[in-house]
Amino acid sequence: MSERERAAHGAKGEALAALYYERSGYCVLERNFRTRQGEIDVIVQKGNTLVFVEVKTRGERAIAQPREFVTGQKQRRLILAAQRYLLLHPQSAESVLRFDVVEVILPEQGRPLLRCIENAFTL
Repeated sequence: MSERERAAHGAKGEALAALYYERSGYCVLERNFRTRQGEIDVIVQKGNTLVFVEVKTRGERAIAQPREFVTGQKQRRLILAAQRYLLLHPQSAESVLRFDVVEVILPEQGRPLLRCIENAFTL
């Protein structure tokens, strides 16, 4: 798969994840929040809960589950990026924080499969 195809897959997965959260009553605050520390794919809020979402998109023939690619190093980078987000948005500092991983499987035919793993890791 080319880099362009991989980026398109990732963008599609992120759009599906954002739609999932919107349909679940969350407000999408940011998509692709970038810092020097890392990137957060989607940031959503519902009530007093602020959720930082890592989206992993793979084809149906992938050799591993998408969540397996959220390594300890990736988690640390997400936490650092979340801390930066909170510094830039002090009104969110009192929110309950959560880190979710959303797995998106894109089959060659048929509908995508989306699995949300709430509280996939913590600070």
